[in-house]
Amino acid sequence: MDVHGIYDDRFEQVREEFEKNFTDRGDVGASFAVTIEGQYVIDLWGGHRNAARSLPWEENTIANVYSTSKTMTFLSALILADRGELDFDAPVAKYWPQFAKNGKKDIPVRFLLSHSAGLPGFSKVLQPEDLYDWDTPVDDLERQAPWWEPGTQSGYHAITQGFLIGEVIRRIVGKSYGNWFRENVAEPLGADFHIGVRKENLQRIADLVPDPDSSGSLFEGADPDSILGKVFGSVNLPENTDNSLGWRTAEIPAANGHGNARSVVRAQTALANDGFAFGKQLLSKKGCAVAREVQIESTDLVLSFPIKFGMGYAFGNEMLPVTPNKNALWWAGAGGSIVVIDEDNRMCFSYVMNQMKSAMIGDERSGSLTSALYAGLN
Repeated sequence: MDVHGIYDDRFEQVREEFEKNFTDRGDVGASFAVTIEGQYVIDLWGGHRNAARSLPWEENTIANVYSTSKTMTFLSALILADRGELDFDAPVAKYWPQFAKNGKKDIPVRFLLSHSAGLPGFSKVLQPEDLYDWDTPVDDLERQAPWWEPGTQSGYHAITQGFLIGEVIRRIVGKSYGNWFRENVAEPLGADFHIGVRKENLQRIADLVPDPDSSGSLFEGADPDSILGKVFGSVNLPENTDNSLGWRTAEIPAANGHGNARSVVRAQTALANDGFAFGKQLLSKKGCAVAREVQIESTDLVLSFPIKFGMGYAFGNEMLPVTPNKNALWWAGAGGSIVVIDEDNRMCFSYVMNQMKSAMIGDERSGSLTSALYAGLN
């Protein structure tokens, strides 16, 4: 097994665990990256970018990271708030008047980030082509009434969160969310992360490899009348949709961001370093602190386990001991990708892969890397 990249000598165990992910834990292609004090101390990649293992995962290979994409919308909202262009306490309808329909006129922006707005799914089953047309899901969300009293509990807004936050941003900046993100985050930082992949980057994308075992999936066999069943039943994604041209080039901010561990970390590192990263002051120290303001702590109505949300990002807990540092922020994507922002250690790290795993929590691949990372850190 060839592992490529760089790592500080104290993290030799991380390199060993990264290799074991391929030899012992079924990885096909993957990357893992870490910054401390804004500098890369680990940047590893290896394996293959297709199921046949005929195409190598290269330094600039990117992959769909599913809900790890959400962290880019959180970061974008924090930047706009820090600039004074977005008020988290203002009603969503201040920026998006049509949102006020059906009892939603007083829902504040912060409820969108904490999954507590009561809009976790769509009112009808949307096909992939519907998701590719920005106005279709946005119009559906405008017409809906909340599924529960907003602000009382979180309920994971799996696909809808990206359209909700993204539409607020679009109304403020006057351009698509993907374009604003590229111009204000990705390009200034040199982060190879895309929400709506352009034609010239398509050849670098790794195919996602389905997990043949869906027994660990949260929504496998879910009651279609439950909130969980309604959320995941409101989007029809046929097999291999995530490897299609339409999926890759659309803007679906909660689910179809494409990048690698290096680029996820490059975008998120500022939050671990008082807003400064790679020569850019992306936002102020005070603006970073907003990310850690607890918004809601409850048993999530969709995920069905206790979770505490900051401004978009989650904190670890006994059920989700993502890192040894309980103050660290994180979020993960279906299949196994993850990003962690550990301000106490001024550290940011991410794992991105193309072999999907169904387990919603406790992925042993990222878990083994995290354990080795903190062992080396200490």
